[in-house]
Amino acid sequence: MQLFYTTEIEGDIAKLNEEEARHCVQVLRKKLGDRINFIDGKGGFYQAEIIEARKKECILKIEKKIEAFGKRTFSLHIAIAPTKNIDRFEWFLEKATEIGIDEITPMICQRSERRKIRPDRLKKILLSATKQSVKAYLPKLNDLTKFDDLIKKENLIPGEQRFIATVYKNEASHLKELSKIGRKATILIGPEGGFSPEEIELANKNNFLAVKLGTSRLRTETAGVVACHTMNLLNGV
Repeated sequence: MQLFYTTEIEGDIAKLNEEEARHCVQVLRKKLGDRINFIDGKGGFYQAEIIEARKKECILKIEKKIEAFGKRTFSLHIAIAPTKNIDRFEWFLEKATEIGIDEITPMICQRSERRKIRPDRLKKILLSATKQSVKAYLPKLNDLTKFDDLIKKENLIPGEQRFIATVYKNEASHLKELSKIGRKATILIGPEGGFSPEEIELANKNNFLAVKLGTSRLRTETAGVVACHTMNLLNGV
């Protein structure tokens, strides 16, 4: 299914921006009277007719709207250290979006090898993966945040689960054993060098439980995908 995206909606009229319009009209050869599907990134799934088709602008007449399309019973936030090779981090964003994730925070840790990102590019990757996997909710990408700041500013929501993935605590339980279904979960994934002992201690003091993601030592982006898949699988998605 070909899916488009716009937030420019007034009543029963919607407008695709220049990039989306170009793809619709020039690449896919859609024309006046054709029907397409689009999302608003907030749970709205729309069926619409093209009433104006131009290279830089495409106007749509909404025929049907589905509210809360694909809404899940839980919420997943992963805070993860961007990898030195940015392609690997982008791969994580794409796959996590396809599997199902609500919020992502790029995180700077003591052992981080990358401390700069390009948010605009990363948001395009999230949008592309959202449309490709036919989802109506666009994951939220937060600003690049220091580990200490993230830990301290995260307000604990009643019923929220907090986890920090670590390979240093052999006695730690697996994520699947501690996670409860139907709740919001925040999971911290560190850089390739792992979290420092100080970071793990600070996280523990702020109600983050140390968990394992298996018996293998995983790359950062792999750990992120495993955590994402585990939470979705446990919640029956």
